[in-house]
Amino acid sequence: MDLKGLVDKAKAALKGNPSLIDKGGDTIDKVTGGKYAGHVNKAQDAVKKAVGAQDSPQAPRTPEQPRQDPPQANPPQPNPPQPNPPQQ
Repeated sequence: MDLKGLVDKAKAALKGNPSLIDKGGDTIDKVTGGKYAGHVNKAQDAVKKAVGAQDSPQAPRTPEQPRQDPPQANPPQPNPPQPNPPQQ
C-alpha cells in the first residue's frame, strides 16, 4: 500500500468514527493536565474538517476548559469510615 492509500484509509476510519479524534485529544489533555487544551481543541477541529467528520454532540468548550472524562460505569467508591478504637 502506498502512502496515499494509507492516508485515505486513515481518513475513512476517522470520518466513520470521529470519536477517535475526540479520544485522542482527551488523552493529550489528560496527560498534559489540560495545559494545552486550547491548542488540542483547535487541532481536533482541523482534523475533523480535513477528514469531513461530523462534530460529535458535546457541549462547547472554551480553550481554557479541558474536557471532562465521561462518567464511568462503576465509579470507584470511597472507603467506608473505620470505627474508632475504644477509648479507655
